[in-house]
Amino acid sequence: MTQPLTIIGSYVSPYVRKVLACMNLKGVSYQVDPITPFFGNDEFQRLSPLRRIPVMIDGDLSISDSTVICAYLDEAYGGSPLLPADPKDRARARWLEEYADTRLGDLLIWSFFYQRVVKPLVWGEPADELRVQKAVDEEIPAALDYLESQLPAEGFLFGEIGLADIAIASFFRNAHYAAYNIDASRWPRTATFVERTLGHPCLASLLPLEDVQRNASIKGRRQALIDAGARLTETSYGTSEGPRRGMMQL
Repeated sequence: MTQPLTIIGSYVSPYVRKVLACMNLKGVSYQVDPITPFFGNDEFQRLSPLRRIPVMIDGDLSISDSTVICAYLDEAYGGSPLLPADPKDRARARWLEEYADTRLGDLLIWSFFYQRVVKPLVWGEPADELRVQKAVDEEIPAALDYLESQLPAEGFLFGEIGLADIAIASFFRNAHYAAYNIDASRWPRTATFVERTLGHPCLASLLPLEDVQRNASIKGRRQALIDAGARLTETSYGTSEGPRRGMMQL
């Protein structure tokens, strides 16, 4: 029997969520090492020199960076393709994933989610409200204006759901956790696209474990995730096993 892949990471990370959703979509068997955010050790740094998640282990191969991992999954495994077949569409899909990982990551994670959720709950520090306000008033609306011009009114970007759809929508789940929701009257295409994509089984199936991680205390998260993972094993979307390592970056 083929050994399942291992993904090391936090369920609430948008980059980990992207990889897990792509594995779900392709039907790749995996197990998750649900480590606690922002804590790491030497073994983790050996696997991830930049101390970032996710890390994927496939036999004797270990790689980090969600884009690299998803490219490997698409080349090494069958199932639903993550990128469209047409070269021009593939280029556009890669660009939209890059836009999500960089621009949406900077705005929705570091300028909003990190400020409103991580700093007070993990570090006991106040949010940088000037940064938050600039993001909410100026930068996030500009990003939404761009997405509104790129996203379809119905369905997904290139027919079936794929990497670009997942990458974009993933960041808005974290924004929602920090009480930011898209104004559907101003950005209707983006609002319905994100809702539609997050509702797809490849992403929706991850919610129970995300809820465990968000609702448990830092001290109790590891055991809570182990217990939840045991309850959710044997599902069609992989398994979750106990944590062994820490991490430093989302």
